[in-house]
Amino acid sequence: MMYGYIGSMKTKPGRRDEVVSLLVNGSDDLRSAGCRLYVVSVSDTEADLISVSEVWDSKERHDASRQLPEAKAAMAQARSMLIGDVTRQEVTVAGGLGL
Repeated sequence: MMYGYIGSMKTKPGRRDEVVSLLVNGSDDLRSAGCRLYVVSVSDTEADLISVSEVWDSKERHDASRQLPEAKAAMAQARSMLIGDVTRQEVTVAGGLGL
C-alpha cells in the first residue's frame, strides 16, 4: 500500500497566493523522489486556507523528500507566511483514480 499525507495550513492575510506558488513551483522533482500524486488546493470559503494532498511510494520516500535542499528552502520561506501549525494526517492509500 502507498503512503498518503494530507496537510492544511492558514496563511497570514494576503499571503495565500505566495505560499501556493512556493508549493506548486517546488513540486517539479517530486516524481523522481517517489511521489505519485501532489495536489495543492485553496478553500472556496476560507480565503487563507491551503490544503495539500500527497501520495507516495512509501513514508520513507516522503520523509526523505523533505530533506531535499529545495524542499527545505521552500518550507522555510513558506513558514514565515503561515499562522499556527500545519495540520497533518497520515493515511494508507488503498487506491483510486490517477494513481
